[in-house]
Formats: sequence, C-alpha cells, structure tokens
Amino acid sequence: MTGQDCIFCKIVAGELPATIVDQDEHTVAFMDINPATRGHALVIPRTHAPDLLSIDPRELAAVTGAAQRLAIRAKERLKADGINVINSCGAAAWQTVFHFHLHVIPRYESDPLRLPWVPRPGDPAEIAAAAEAIGRPE
Repeated sequence: MTGQDCIFCKIVAGELPATIVDQDEHTVAFMDINPATRGHALVIPRTHAPDLLSIDPRELAAVTGAAQRLAIRAKERLKADGINVINSCGAAAWQTVFHFHLHVIPRYESDPLRLPWVPRPGDPAEIAAAAEAIGRPE
C-alpha cells in the first residue's frame, strides 16, 4: 500500500473525515472509530511509513511525544485510571492499517477490555537465548 492508497494518509490530507483531537507539524491524532474504551485515540505521523520497522526515528519521537500529550489529557480530563499505548507491527501482530500508528487507550478500573496476553513464567534458557540473539549488534 502506498501513501496514495492509505486511509490514514487520506485523513492527513483532509480527504477522509476524522475527529481530530491533536495535531502539529509532524503528527495527527484522532479518535478511533472502533474504540476499545472511552477516549481511545490514534496518533500517526503525517509522513507515510508502513510500520515501526520503517518509520524515521525523528518521526517516531514526534508520534511518541504526541501520544504522551494525549495520555496526560486522558488521565486528567477523562479521569482514566491508566493508559495503554499499543503499536501493532505486521499482520501477525494485528496490524490492519499499514501506516504506523500508536493506539492511546485510556483504561478504567471497570472497563471490560482484556488484552490477549496473560503473563506466565517463561523458560529461562529460551529467555537467555532470545536475549543473546537480539542483544548483540550485527
């Protein structure tokens, strides 16, 4: 998918409607139309990048800063008890729109949202092997 075919690029260009809640020269934040909880928003870079692996580090920093601004507002103004900031990179990780974005999801003590991952102790040898593989520079 190119930027021309991307629904998020069309939101940035004003070609598709969105409820924009924050924007600056590098980012746009808008409400998710399929919210997980009250106040669920998405933060995207204005420049098209398909995913976390391809976004320019400066753009990533700008998106992260915008996500922090929204998280602070959700905590203060929506009285959220906590915040999840989630990125899905690749179809296997549940990415459905291939324009990098962060979900800023306000969490409330009584909300029904449950993430699919339930932490359980891992195999120490496998943890060590994975750490060795990703921890060393090429």
